[in-house]
Amino acid sequence: MTRKSKSLQLGKIHQGDCIKLMKKIDDGSIDLVFADPPFNIGYEYDEYDDRQDDEKYLAWCEDWITEVHRILKPNGTFWLAIGDEYAAELKVAAQRNVGFFTRSWVIWYYTFGVNCVNGFSRSHTHLFHFVKDKKKFTFDKPSPQIRVKSARQLVYADVRANPDGRLPDNTWIIRPQDAPKSFSPNHDTWYFARVAGTFKEREGFHGCQMPEQLLARIIRASSRPHDIVFDPFSGSGTTLCVAKKLGRRWLGTELSKDYARYISQRLEKTKAGEPIDGPEDPIESAPSTAVGKRRKKSFDEDSKRAVIEAYQKAGKGFPADYLLCDSSLNAEFVSQCKRNGISGNAFVWNHLLLNLRKQKRLPRATRKPEVINAKQMNLYGFASEVAWRLLAIDYEKTLDDILCSPEFAREFDRIAAMFGPEDVTSIEYRRAAFSIRKRTKSARETAAEKFSEWMKKKLKPIALDDLRSPKFEAPGIYILQH
Repeated sequence: MTRKSKSLQLGKIHQGDCIKLMKKIDDGSIDLVFADPPFNIGYEYDEYDDRQDDEKYLAWCEDWITEVHRILKPNGTFWLAIGDEYAAELKVAAQRNVGFFTRSWVIWYYTFGVNCVNGFSRSHTHLFHFVKDKKKFTFDKPSPQIRVKSARQLVYADVRANPDGRLPDNTWIIRPQDAPKSFSPNHDTWYFARVAGTFKEREGFHGCQMPEQLLARIIRASSRPHDIVFDPFSGSGTTLCVAKKLGRRWLGTELSKDYARYISQRLEKTKAGEPIDGPEDPIESAPSTAVGKRRKKSFDEDSKRAVIEAYQKAGKGFPADYLLCDSSLNAEFVSQCKRNGISGNAFVWNHLLLNLRKQKRLPRATRKPEVINAKQMNLYGFASEVAWRLLAIDYEKTLDDILCSPEFAREFDRIAAMFGPEDVTSIEYRRAAFSIRKRTKSARETAAEKFSEWMKKKLKPIALDDLRSPKFEAPGIYILQH
């Protein structure tokens, strides 16, 4: 066996040369890297010369990108922000020389662009979305925070539409009122205003501060709650602060001693679950009824009766809440709704079921599941709460919304299993979350205070007594961590 090498501490900004510091990070340990390196355009940094010759600059970039590739997990993701001057060269180097695959080439469009005397003002940056494995990588497409409103929502105003919309194209625009005839919020140019000196989120110590909304979209799309996000050029600290707000673990390096100190101060003031600064998603606007259609009525009585019938056939006498907790019962309920010809999807039908329960339209349950006792809650209740809180932060959804969506519910199960005992089923974790919701206000406040402590909990430690477990029978190198 071999002892694990000392790696850079998580939850900290490390001052120094990024390549030297990255060599201290373990192979395949990082989920997401976002890098906004110097563009080599003569910007005045306090401890870096931004006027390198082309060959030297490109060789340096290839060196640190190679380290990024090494430290990323096999399913890891790398986002690179770069200007026009070296965009093509770095894309080719990352693919051909380092081994990355390009998933997206996004244009970040902004106002307050760089003024040019003898040319058009620059108002964009390239965002390259690279992955190590072109088939296996994290892309959290169910996340409602990276989606846009669909035509069914905006044009047809159909209550049966997926409330989370659809995935956008790779042109992003966050404030369409600034270019109403030029862009659509669904395209592959992303609009986020640059952080100007008068903006509330401006920190003041770094001239190239990235907007939090842009980093939030990238982090939500390319990582999951509790994943590790790394920024080799931390600059103003925006990547790390947004990662912390979104319930990710984080790690950063920064060459400048002053910037590193300011970033630490900024991170100390940042709390998990805080809102993301800056303009929110595109303004919702629907066409007039002369162009679009009027809002359709809610489900009629026939549809409601069909949902009740599906519940009676699939629920096996259990309450509606339990049907959401038991994935097999819920899958049968969804199948029954499809067979009954009800318009919509699993999320819509599950929500309608809960509404009918609140209206006392459902037949009385004939079977009651066992009550989760205090001993069980002490054993795994915290894992349910961590999963719920992390998804509430990431997706901005209620517990009902999370468990009504099969995709969201599976993500809830995955996170809960990371923190809880191995022999607890997803039904128990989901039921525990419902129990937690019924707590008194003081109990919920106490749990919120412990949330940051729970986030630091080590995942699935293996006791030394278990070394004879079948898990260790295969030949290989195993890591002991004390």
